[in-house]
Amino acid sequence: MPDADTQVVLVDGCRTPFRRAGTDYADLISYDLARSVLKGISVRNALDVTQVDAVIMGSVIQNPSTSNIARDAALAAGFPNTVVAYTLTMACISSSRAIADGMNLIKSGQAEIVIAGGVEMLSDVPIGFKKEVRKKFFEARKYSSPLQYARFLKGLRSSDLLPRAPEIAEYSTGEAMGESADKLAAGFGVSREAQDAFALRSHQLAARATQDGKLVPEICPIAVPPSFKALRDDNTIRTDTSMERLSKLAPAFVKPFGTVTAGNSSPLTDGAAATLLMSEDRALELGYQPKAILREQVFVAQDPNEELLLGPAYAVPTVLDRLGLSFTDLEVIEVHEAFAGQVLAVLAALESETFAREKLARTSKVADIELDRVNRWGGSISLGHPFGATGARLMTTATNRLWAEDGHFALVTSCAAGGLGYATIVERYGA
Repeated sequence: MPDADTQVVLVDGCRTPFRRAGTDYADLISYDLARSVLKGISVRNALDVTQVDAVIMGSVIQNPSTSNIARDAALAAGFPNTVVAYTLTMACISSSRAIADGMNLIKSGQAEIVIAGGVEMLSDVPIGFKKEVRKKFFEARKYSSPLQYARFLKGLRSSDLLPRAPEIAEYSTGEAMGESADKLAAGFGVSREAQDAFALRSHQLAARATQDGKLVPEICPIAVPPSFKALRDDNTIRTDTSMERLSKLAPAFVKPFGTVTAGNSSPLTDGAAATLLMSEDRALELGYQPKAILREQVFVAQDPNEELLLGPAYAVPTVLDRLGLSFTDLEVIEVHEAFAGQVLAVLAALESETFAREKLARTSKVADIELDRVNRWGGSISLGHPFGATGARLMTTATNRLWAEDGHFALVTSCAAGGLGYATIVERYGA
């Protein structure tokens, strides 16, 4: 039965090492990464998987063979066939939505233990053909003679048979996300130099966190065939980058005058992440030490034409208001870095009196940003961005930072394709 006083706690979170698309995971499929992370989080917590009520995973570019990847991967990871498992998609906040669903299941009394996370394999995107060719393939299922198969090529050009990768662009606007980031950065006066400096900061912080072992607790090593040598860290971090190198890169989307480049954008990445959620009573009953209490979450939506990546600027003040908190109460801030220009524009909006008045109907700005509290261990620009897994990575990093930095409250926030956004507040357990 639902209990209004039920506290939802995060017991643990982990992820595979994030690897650049086309590198170490190139011979795998997303199912392999999802299976590995589900097995990893259950083994390292000595979890009795028969007690799990649900497995929820986010994924964006799905392999048609494993469209409900949560179910397929859970079975392969040793979960009983009685454990409900489902997959959802909400662009870059897919695993954030999975965590929110898990929280709601526990709050409503429908579950006590949920594993929520996500996976993305950008090394293995489904390749298709133009609509006319797909129609012919469908019709060809009925062919029974060589003459009929000869009709297949009628009306087709050789170029029609070339495979096509899916475009990473807004279907509603036809605009690439990088173009939207360029537009957003220009609208908030974010310079190319500022974007490059933020990207350099991300790589430097991630390199330092890796060297200091701060990321070790959030990574579940994975053994990749054929050598089965365990991978234990990310290969997305550019330890050798510099402002000079970044400044020489050409605009990637709006040419020749754009400010978004490959260097100040998140890379195409393969990876999976998962969080272990429980009701507080169940976690303590089983002898676990919770890491954090999930307090509140907010999902928002804006105009994808003008504010595609500005969701956090709307979600953050809303989630703070719901809990009666101010920005100064947040010791730890984890913001998804799709693009440096997008992050800096969001931070500028939160610091803007004009934005607060005209867009939020507030009398004063939301925050004065202390950048030192933001993404101290690097972010998506350096650590990578497997679309369906990033939300769970952000949650895990934020929670681990709370303990490492003796913080009380953490903010996790992200933009997403479609003009969507998300923000959540977590509290260090026992703070």
